[in-house]
Amino acid sequence: QVQLVESGGGLVQPGGSLRLSCAASGNIFRLNDMGWHRQAPGKQRELVATVTRDASTRYADSVKGRFTISRDNAKNTVYLQMNNLKPEDTAVYYCNADVWKLGSFGPRGYWGQGTQVTVSS
Repeated sequence: QVQLVESGGGLVQPGGSLRLSCAASGNIFRLNDMGWHRQAPGKQRELVATVTRDASTRYADSVKGRFTISRDNAKNTVYLQMNNLKPEDTAVYYCNADVWKLGSFGPRGYWGQGTQVTVSS
């Protein structure tokens, strides 16, 4: 079994910062792309940022210059540093990863349970 566990969400004032973490555990042979998505109330889930195994990154236009995604392959962990947060960043943030399990024929996607980020004064 593979699990993705997020942490680091919470309440922050506009202009503040938060750092999200997501640790993958279980029978993992290889972690490929990892990323963060978010879903605000009444809206569809949207991509925030992704990072490949060799650290190439991609960001949604709405977070470019404010958010930074990174990963630690030795710890099977992906991070999202969020600076200059805005009320419109309020959402549940979900970690996802393309995971190749031990003994399987190929990779498949996994999701974490989500962590709430609220930006409000």
